Amino acid sequence: MKSVRIAGGLGFYGDSWRPIRASIERGNVHYVASDHLAELTLAILQKDRQRDPNLGYTRDFAPMLLDLLPIAIPRGVKFILNAGGLNPLAAREVLLNALKKSGIKLKVGVVLGDAVLERFDELQAAGVSLAHMDTGEQIAAVRERMVFASAYLGARPLVEALDAGAGIVLTGRVADAALFLAPIVHELGWRWDDWDKLAQGIVVGHLLECSGQATGGNFGGDWRSMPDLAHIGYPIAEVWENGEAVISKAPNTGGRVNFDTLREQLLYEVHDPAHYMTPDVDVDMTTLHMEEIGPDVVRVSGATGRPAPATLKIVAGYEDGVMGQAMIGYAWPDALAKAQAAAGIIQQQMIEVGLKADETVIEYLGYNSIHGPLADSTYAGELNEVYLRIAVRCADKREAAKLGRLFPPLALSGPPFIGGAGGMIEPRGLLGIWPTLARRDIIEEYVRVSVEES
Repeated sequence: MKSVRIAGGLGFYGDSWRPIRASIERGNVHYVASDHLAELTLAILQKDRQRDPNLGYTRDFAPMLLDLLPIAIPRGVKFILNAGGLNPLAAREVLLNALKKSGIKLKVGVVLGDAVLERFDELQAAGVSLAHMDTGEQIAAVRERMVFASAYLGARPLVEALDAGAGIVLTGRVADAALFLAPIVHELGWRWDDWDKLAQGIVVGHLLECSGQATGGNFGGDWRSMPDLAHIGYPIAEVWENGEAVISKAPNTGGRVNFDTLREQLLYEVHDPAHYMTPDVDVDMTTLHMEEIGPDVVRVSGATGRPAPATLKIVAGYEDGVMGQAMIGYAWPDALAKAQAAAGIIQQQMIEVGLKADETVIEYLGYNSIHGPLADSTYAGELNEVYLRIAVRCADKREAAKLGRLFPPLALSGPPFIGGAGGMIEPRGLLGIWPTLARRDIIEEYVRVSVEES
């Protein structure tokens, strides 16, 4: 029975690609599917694009490919990446130029049509409300401040690019698991209405999409038992025509693949395991079976699916003010008390200088910056060091900059024994995220695939 082997690539913009090398050299893989995007990443890429309209893609992808292609090409390994971000055409141009300089001839496919901001008027005229999918708030409140909007596409256009002979497929915003479903459908010839097989493919993609998180990284159980995380192996899936899959990793790599590491990743970012909604299929994970069949080898089977939803998710970003922030650290004894006293001084002075903040955040690094109100105060008086961080969201940069100017005098005119100061951190613009839904037929009408050779 025919099968295909797919390696998990990056799990986010800036992740390490060293483990991918091990998957290519020792994992006998046919594809690497690499997930560079998150909703936060789109905001970062938008700021890049505001500085330079030729940017808007993740700039780590070309160095990664140029490093890996010399070992991938002789083995016939292909790449699928959503590193195109907000500007996949510019990403392809950068890649094609780099390939030509290196003397590498490859077909590079690009998927277009996920960018929908310029179509908002058209969508609303067609009856799409574009209301916030969680709160129901109408988009009119932020419409004029929108700077990008990307629809989550499915695997079909990626398969089209592979069918056209692309050795590398660059996309913008697609559903993460679609990056992995595409080579499975392409290689195994699955039908787009075979819901159970598609569900299995999405489960495989979901297990692989976060790089080392499926192989013992970020593990919430006995994390100390995870071997050699310095050389962690990223997950590899072998998928057969009948949908059955086996998850493993390259030999002689660190980390671990077992029932516990995979079930933790399986439920990651899943609100309803019985209805994991994707552009390609509505997945029911409650029918899934995972069985350890050897060291670092787990069989995955039994996912079931229902027809794909009639809508696609859109993630849009809008300008949401400017953040000003500053930090200062205090040492034992009474580190937390000193930081709290400093916060009181700054808050009083914010009022006196007329700082107008729409939102203020005060946190104490080393005490409650992670746990917030759930922080345990039992040992609060014994902390060795605490950093006070205050951040404000203001209407403009000038207003936000007022905060940083209040902190330097604390060095000599506040509580004793400062242990470091962040000082006046340059104010920066904030982007708010607006999730919404639109009819898939209206979005997919404009999706296009282009393949060009270097």
